[in-house]
Amino acid sequence: MSKIPTPHIEAKAGDFADTVLMPGDPLRSKFIAENFLTDAVLVNNVRGVQGYTGYYKGKRVSVMASGMGQPAIGIYSYELFNFYDVKQIIRVGSCGAYSPELHVRDIILAMGACTNGNYAGQYGLPGTFAPIADFELLRRAADECEKKGLRYKVGNIYSSDIFYDEQDVCPLWSKVGVLGVEMESAALYCNAARAGKRALCICTVSDSFVYPEENTTAEERQNSFTAMMEVALEIA
Repeated sequence: MSKIPTPHIEAKAGDFADTVLMPGDPLRSKFIAENFLTDAVLVNNVRGVQGYTGYYKGKRVSVMASGMGQPAIGIYSYELFNFYDVKQIIRVGSCGAYSPELHVRDIILAMGACTNGNYAGQYGLPGTFAPIADFELLRRAADECEKKGLRYKVGNIYSSDIFYDEQDVCPLWSKVGVLGVEMESAALYCNAARAGKRALCICTVSDSFVYPEENTTAEERQNSFTAMMEVALEIA
């Protein structure tokens, strides 16, 4: 399979910008397009996974949802990198905090992504592959957070294939310095590495395993996590 449109994206060649912001939620994709981009055009709506291309401060930028989990983002980011020649994908998602130093609405810049998944198993490597972010995107995102005076931390995140886990794994990952948990970054970083492209995960803490009283609603996650969106757009 080498032609576009793909089974999952109906866009034509050239419909995507070099940089794609990738939230998990299609409604968050729509929110970003409507509130931050000018002249935004819907370029994909297969399975309701909305993708838009428009302009942010004169720079052409795209935004498209990934859905939930490594298999989903694995498909969409693979097709964007390899078939649509997208140069960099910046995931803008939500996560649960494992660190007591993080609170709701703080930002995690995922330098690396631990995982309980086997996405990298397809490469047949004689060891354990460590999926990491692109350093230039990471550095620029950290600089932008500093400039905006945002609360953020840089470090490892945990990409889990399990949402309703039978075990309480938070204390185990927290002991080795993992900041929080989400479900997509490891596969995104693997695809970027394999394609020779660039990727970064920027997550806003939506709930905390340390401070459960701080948890947010689905509507708040969809519409109010604007700081990370602005960081991603500025470095795009």
